[in-house]
Amino acid sequence: MKMHAEMIVTNASVLTMDPERPRAEAVALAGGRILAVGTRAEVEALAGPDCKVVNAGGRTLLPGFVESHMHLFGGAELQHLQLTGVQGLAALKAAFADFAAANPDAPVLMAEGVDYGILGHPVTRADLDMVLPDRPIAMRAMDHHTVWANTLCLKRAGLLQGAPMPAGHEVVMGQDGLASGELREFEAFDPVLALAGVGRMYLGIATGGEPAGPVAAADRAVDKAHIERGMRHCAAHGFTTLVSMDGNRYTLDLLSEMEAEGRLLQRVKVPFHLKPDMELTELDRASAMAAEFTGDWVRSGTVKMFMDGVVDSRTAFMTEDYPGVPGHRSIPLFEPERFKAICTEIDRRGLQIAVHSVGDGAVRVVIDGYEAAGLANGFRDLRHRIEHIELITRDDLPRLRTLGITASVQPPHAPGAMDFPLAAMETVIARHRWKDAYLWKTLADHAAPLAFASDWPITDVSALRGLQAVLTRVAYDGAGDERVGLETCLRAYTAGGAWAAHLEGLTGTLRPGLAADLVLIDGDIEAIPADRIGATGVALTVCGGRITHQGIKFAGLSQENSANS
Repeated sequence: MKMHAEMIVTNASVLTMDPERPRAEAVALAGGRILAVGTRAEVEALAGPDCKVVNAGGRTLLPGFVESHMHLFGGAELQHLQLTGVQGLAALKAAFADFAAANPDAPVLMAEGVDYGILGHPVTRADLDMVLPDRPIAMRAMDHHTVWANTLCLKRAGLLQGAPMPAGHEVVMGQDGLASGELREFEAFDPVLALAGVGRMYLGIATGGEPAGPVAAADRAVDKAHIERGMRHCAAHGFTTLVSMDGNRYTLDLLSEMEAEGRLLQRVKVPFHLKPDMELTELDRASAMAAEFTGDWVRSGTVKMFMDGVVDSRTAFMTEDYPGVPGHRSIPLFEPERFKAICTEIDRRGLQIAVHSVGDGAVRVVIDGYEAAGLANGFRDLRHRIEHIELITRDDLPRLRTLGITASVQPPHAPGAMDFPLAAMETVIARHRWKDAYLWKTLADHAAPLAFASDWPITDVSALRGLQAVLTRVAYDGAGDERVGLETCLRAYTAGGAWAAHLEGLTGTLRPGLAADLVLIDGDIEAIPADRIGATGVALTVCGGRITHQGIKFAGLSQENSANS
């Protein structure tokens, strides 16, 4: 019996990411899956009596975007004060004054998106006391690895007198013997997040742990609302799959509840977060998560680790000294030989590994760990990943292909390409190493599998802004042209991301039988000038056959059909 389509998107420029049929004119959907891909005549003939037909008007239809590295806690941050682009004490005071007036009962006035140079000098609690002394305030760096707090916030969070921290995490102390106001890395500022009432959302990335005791239904509802808010934001930008690096069972439990409630707007993969102080027996938790969460919508199967911090706070682990700081290269968060043993055990269990590695020293330690695992267990198709790779030594580049390592990189992170200022490079990466920084094209030329992402909410989640960043990036002094072509970019945001997450049999390409996950760009992406792609909107997002975002009105498609109505 011939199956009828429930929805057809026709008169489109369809870029399928399927090498067997790279282009088409229309796509038919039924039962949450792709029914057909082909010419208008072929596909329109499948329309049933109640079929929704979307005339795309020549717009580009792609597989739904895959956000290969993001954080669902970004949904909570959408309610915080946004300080991206704010500079100077006067502007900071004005922003916090307005936010304080609008949020009279907030336990902490949290701000996001802060430039390290917002005041032109290292921020202290005294600075923030001048901004607002009589309410707890805290502001987080755009890279999410540093928080600054005023005196009242530090006092209420129990940090004013300092606090012992694991290696790589620090409550910076002032000359007066009290906390300076700067909190470096997650465990140092976790008490501030807990005081602000968003601590549960960050547990996975901060500690790799779970909530202490059962979480009340009302609190679970709050956390699910944060997740849903973030999902709606991502759906509006065309995402149908998210790899959320938040790392614990609690997140997976919430997502499973939301799936049962019909509230998921994307497929989500969540890893287990292994911290340096954990024993290998903790990997039993990772294996249990991988075995339990295997569905099309909620999945685990990856172990996430941090090998270093970030360049701006000089916590990224480098092979050379930081400019102007003789002898300082930071440290790897895992002792290299122990890391090899950890990788070998994770790999033996058949789990994928993903490691945050920004500095070239950290990247090398991770490559060595993956190599040791392969030599011990045999090299298999586990697609171990390195997240970020902001600096890499040239000798290590060919090892990525040899060892089958996926390069999970973030186009918005390169200073000067999008929101991070180019001036930030001067003090954290020696100029003679700029040629080795943010090597998107070089990674592709060395046949390293690419998965593009934003690391949202670290940067804007928009894949289209990310595309523009890649296509228009200006070469650094002494560096080569690291722009990547449009087709490679689109693949890294779709099929490449799905492959990196072991989801290529479900999503990432437009092929009959795969999930009905697609995004309709509000224009012909191959004709839009590169410097205007970031301003282009998303006309329609469909996940599992369900409309999750409708950016414009289509004849015959009511707003009520949309999950964002």
